[in-house]
Amino acid sequence: MPDFEPEISQNYCPPAPLPPESRLHWIRLLATLKRNPLECWRAEFFREPIARVRLPFADALLVHDPAAIRRVLIDNAGNYRKDPIQRRILANGLADGLLSVEDARWEAQRRMLAPLFARRTVTTFTGAMLTAVDRLTERWCNLGQGAAVDVAAEMALLTLNVLALTIFSDGIAGDYDEFRDAMNAYFAVIGRIGVLDLLGVPQSVPRPGGGRLRRTMTYFEGIIDRIIEARRDRLAATPAGEPPADLLTLLLRALDPSTGQSMSLTEVRSNILTFLSAGHETTANALSWSIFLLSQSSPWRARVREEAARELAGPVEGVADRLVVTRAVVEEALRLYPPIAALSRMAKGPDRLGGVAVEPRTLIVIAPYVLHRHLLLWDQPGTFDPSRFLPEQRSRVGRFAYLPFGIGPRICIGASFALQEATIALAALTRRFETELLPDAKVWPSQKITLRPEHGLPMRVTPRDCGERPVLRDEKKRA
Repeated sequence: MPDFEPEISQNYCPPAPLPPESRLHWIRLLATLKRNPLECWRAEFFREPIARVRLPFADALLVHDPAAIRRVLIDNAGNYRKDPIQRRILANGLADGLLSVEDARWEAQRRMLAPLFARRTVTTFTGAMLTAVDRLTERWCNLGQGAAVDVAAEMALLTLNVLALTIFSDGIAGDYDEFRDAMNAYFAVIGRIGVLDLLGVPQSVPRPGGGRLRRTMTYFEGIIDRIIEARRDRLAATPAGEPPADLLTLLLRALDPSTGQSMSLTEVRSNILTFLSAGHETTANALSWSIFLLSQSSPWRARVREEAARELAGPVEGVADRLVVTRAVVEEALRLYPPIAALSRMAKGPDRLGGVAVEPRTLIVIAPYVLHRHLLLWDQPGTFDPSRFLPEQRSRVGRFAYLPFGIGPRICIGASFALQEATIALAALTRRFETELLPDAKVWPSQKITLRPEHGLPMRVTPRDCGERPVLRDEKKRA
């Protein structure tokens, strides 16, 4: 693991595995996949548009050609379904949610859930996001000058608080710390890709951590079912519009516009867990990497701080759209460290991708981590350079060369929610605090389900301004 300078302002290349030049022996490959799949990507994969590889459990095509990606995920998406390994990983509590269901069930859920994450709905959660950031700011200010914290853990707490305010605005029916610990345990277990999964051994064969996962799922089901039951009673007893206008109310009231049907309890529960998983881990990691990258670049930190001081003092309406520089930093962090490092599909029938024949049951792997660092698609791909995503250069980024949230019919439905949350939080925290990596910190990306800092992000947090958040102009009007 390489060392790096604690303060680099320009042309900073953040830590990443050095791709091996030669193919890993299958025993070493399995061990590396289990430890950190990010370290398996060979140097040729960052140079070639399409590469054919023979894995111990399947034939695979690694596809990083934009035209071929478009064919797999959009033009001929019906020929490419989620592969068995993905489905086994997502089966733990998410089997009936939008991430896992297929065909008609997926289409129905997508129709019902799309309005929940429409732009006009997401903007109504800006106040809740600012409230969660204010709570974290107050706690950090109370730590005193130069306190050491694990920023990765703190961002996980922040994003869970945002979800608590936007999904369960009545609160969580239980101990909040217990809920957070259970959530961490859940992701730790489902994030493991074991040899049994790679070899296609049936789920009936016990996996390591299976007992812990079952206990965690029983806990979640009990908590979420009680919250749903209480909210349903409240919806039945009060006039329309009185219950909290949060995601839970919207979810329970969602109807399929084609059939008029609502979701079952199992579907509601699975989608709540899906929102928690997609909105908790992925956004927390995006924020963590953004804060780390800014800590290494004084020019970009100054630009974000200047923008935040100006725009956070303005009206709350449209504030995320006005944070242009901050959003560019978040998007560059998502390029260098995409939360979902790899997508996979399995071909149902024959096809051709970029002149390469695809046989039925071929595994198709599209790795945003590789795609975002591909030498044919990016200038200096290993360098931190948010200017790529500023308005004057954004058009140069190929639509199928940048996939932090996927693309096509299965693009992440919560992408706008995540970007808004991360942008607002990064601006507010950068304005209020100096963050400095501790001297002995070892920052290294590790792929579980999401791409996270393997050893956390131990940083020294020094308050710059612990006064109250400026009252936004439209809040003054309401006062």
